[in-house]
Amino acid sequence: METKKSAWLSAFRLRTLPLAFASIFLGTALAVFNGYFNSWVFLLALVTAFALQILSNIANDYGDGLKGTDNSHRIGPARALQSGLLNKHELIDGMVVFAVVAFLSGCLLIFLASGLKLVVILSFLIIGCLAIYAAVKYTVGNNAYGYSGFGDLFVFVFFGIVAVLGTNFLHQHSINANSILPAITFGLLSVGVLNVNNMRDILNDKASGKITIPVRLGIKKSRLYHTIIISVAMLCLVIFTITNYLFWMQWLFALALPAFGFHLYKIFTIKTYNEFDPLLKQLAILSTICVVLFGIGLIVAVV
Repeated sequence: METKKSAWLSAFRLRTLPLAFASIFLGTALAVFNGYFNSWVFLLALVTAFALQILSNIANDYGDGLKGTDNSHRIGPARALQSGLLNKHELIDGMVVFAVVAFLSGCLLIFLASGLKLVVILSFLIIGCLAIYAAVKYTVGNNAYGYSGFGDLFVFVFFGIVAVLGTNFLHQHSINANSILPAITFGLLSVGVLNVNNMRDILNDKASGKITIPVRLGIKKSRLYHTIIISVAMLCLVIFTITNYLFWMQWLFALALPAFGFHLYKIFTIKTYNEFDPLLKQLAILSTICVVLFGIGLIVAVV
């Protein structure tokens, strides 16, 4: 029983959940900065984001395990299906459970946002269904988009732009144009985490027919691509803060900039693919800290 519990926790990939929290916190902080806050929106958006993230992680375990991409040559922790601790039917059941949780919590979220027009409600329902589909289709099925190099785009759109701006909209029933910059930041940081994962797995992915961006670019250009991702993400926060400056604490996020610089230094100086693995967790944590510091600065500026 304990082994099964550990296997499920491994399939959930709990270390990715801080990023899900960060997206909702950022969307909420932007709403507070603009004078809006709905506690039910914040709580239910968190539940929905966590469910979608876990759904995506289980689907990734299932899809890569079934295709043989998760194998003895892969760097990183052994996956549930790969190790035999969970079978494909159990993982399918897990996907169904979290897809239902995401759908129901999403519906309740839209309902409790209150005052939304019918066309907006229908739009959010469609976006929600697409998010569930995207979470599963990343590695599952014959035409999984993660195997064709489109993972970065979908992560940027659904786990970045949609999560942040969607949360922001449900709080205030509108979107300020300047909120797009922080949403881009979070979308890019999420892509950065995925890119570290894909640089780590570049050799095994290539051998398994999983054509990620690093497989397409090669490791040298992938490092440059990573630098651009992180640099543009930080630039967006700087531009937003300059153009919306109210209080010095809005620059709190700058405390994370040296750490991002050190992260990029490590990206360019590590010699083996195994060394990318700890950078994956570090970037996820650093991105969360940066976004939370930025959000705190926004909230404090208007309180």
